[in-house]
Amino acid sequence: MTNIQLHDTATRTKRPLEPLVTNGHPTMYVCGPTVYDRAHIGNARPVIVFDVLFRLLRHVYGADQVTYVRNFTDVDDKINARAAAEKRPIRELTEETTKWYLDDMAAVGALVPDAMPRATDWIEEMVEMIVALIERNHAYEAEGHVLFRVRSCPGYGDLSGRSVDDMIAGARVEVAPFKEDPMDFVLWKPSDEQTPGWNSPWGRGRPGWHIECSAMAAGLLGERFDIHGGGNDLVFPHHENEIAQSRCMGHQFARLWMHNEMLQVEGKKMAKSLGNFFTLRDILDGNWIGGWKVPGEVIRFVFLSTHYRRPMDWTEDKAREAEAALRKWYAMAETAVDGSWRDADISPLVNALSDDLNTHEALASLHRFAAKGDVAALAAGLELLGLMTDRVPNWARKAVPSEEVTDLVNALLGARATARAARDFARADSLRDSLAEAGIVIKDTSEGVDWHIGPGFDHDKLEALK
Repeated sequence: MTNIQLHDTATRTKRPLEPLVTNGHPTMYVCGPTVYDRAHIGNARPVIVFDVLFRLLRHVYGADQVTYVRNFTDVDDKINARAAAEKRPIRELTEETTKWYLDDMAAVGALVPDAMPRATDWIEEMVEMIVALIERNHAYEAEGHVLFRVRSCPGYGDLSGRSVDDMIAGARVEVAPFKEDPMDFVLWKPSDEQTPGWNSPWGRGRPGWHIECSAMAAGLLGERFDIHGGGNDLVFPHHENEIAQSRCMGHQFARLWMHNEMLQVEGKKMAKSLGNFFTLRDILDGNWIGGWKVPGEVIRFVFLSTHYRRPMDWTEDKAREAEAALRKWYAMAETAVDGSWRDADISPLVNALSDDLNTHEALASLHRFAAKGDVAALAAGLELLGLMTDRVPNWARKAVPSEEVTDLVNALLGARATARAARDFARADSLRDSLAEAGIVIKDTSEGVDWHIGPGFDHDKLEALK
C-alpha cells in the first residue's frame, strides 16, 4: 500500500500515516467555518487542502474506508451581531450562510465530507463534557461563566511550542476579573434575553468556541482519531485549547496535526482597507480587481500550485496561467472515452501527494503526462486532484464565435499585425491587452495567431474596440 507521509505540527516532523484501525480506515476532523457571511477567498484554502487529502485517502484506502468530519460553528457573537443588525432570526441567517458556503466550496471542486455537524446540535454533549471537567477540577464556575483551568493541564502549549507564561504577554486572551488566571478560557458563558441560550447547571447560556470541536470530534470519531486539520491561525488558541480540554477528559484526541499557511492577494495581506479583500463568490462572479469570472477549477489550480505549508499569493497572472494550462489539458482529456481512463497509471502523481501533499509536484506530473501524450493518465490525474469529473467542464469547451465576432477579432488582429510590422509595439500590445480584457484568448505561434473565446468573454467590450 502507498506510504503516506504528512507533516505533524505537534512534533515538527514528517510522519507516516498509520491509521488506528488495523485494516486501514483513516479518520479526519477539520475545523470548519463560522457561518455569519460569505466565505472569503482565504477560507477556501483549508477546504481545498484537506479535500485533496480526502481524495488521496479515498484513492489509497477506498472511497468507503475514510471518515472525514468538518463542522459548522453556528453559535457565535459575530452571528448574533449580524442577525441583530439585520433584524433576522439567527437560524435563518446561519441556514443561508451555510448554503452559501457549501455552494461556493462545491464550485471549487470540494467533495462533501462524511459528516458536517452543527455546533447547536451538540449542546447537550458540550454541557456533559463541561460538567466532567469541573468534577475533575480542570474547570470552575465564576459569575455565570465556566472557565478551563489552563495550568491544570500538563503539556499545555506543546502544539504551538510556547510556555503558558510566554503566551500571556500579548496573547489573544480575554482578561476578566473573575478569572483565576489570565490564560483560563471560557467553556460556557451566560446569555441575555436577546442572545441564543440553552439551559445548563450554570444557568441559561451558550458554549465557548473551543469546547464544540472537542465534543463533536469525540462524538463522531471517538476519543482517539488520526488527523486534525485547519489553518495555522488556529494553532493557538483554538487547537491548543481543544487538546487541553480533551486530554483532561482522558481523551487521547488527534494523533497527527496538520495546518495550512495563509493567503495573500497580489503580494499583500488581504484587507478591506487595501481594496484586495474578496469573497470566493466575488472571484467566481467576476466582482474583483481582475474583473473576469474565474472558473472554480482555475481557482483550485492556483491553490494547488503552492505547497499547503507555504504562504500562497493569489494573483491575476497566476489565474490566467492556470486557465491556459487547464484549457490545453482539457482539450487533450476530451478525447478520452468517459471513464475508460480510470485504470491509468498515475503513480508519479500519487507519490507526489503521498509526500506531504506535494501538489506542486502533482501538477508537474500532469505536465509530464500531457507532454508524453498520455491522455488516460492526464484525465485520471485531473480527476484525482479535483480538477475534472468524468467530463470536461462546460467553460473549457471552445465556444463557437459568431461571424460578426470572428470578423471583428480578425480585423483587430490584423491591426495588431500592422502595428507590429511598423514597430509600433505600444499599439500592438494595447490591442492584445484589450482583446484579452474582452475575453479573447490569443496565442502567437510560428504559423500565425490562434485565438478562441475565453470564459470571461464580454461582447460589449469587444464591440467597444471597433
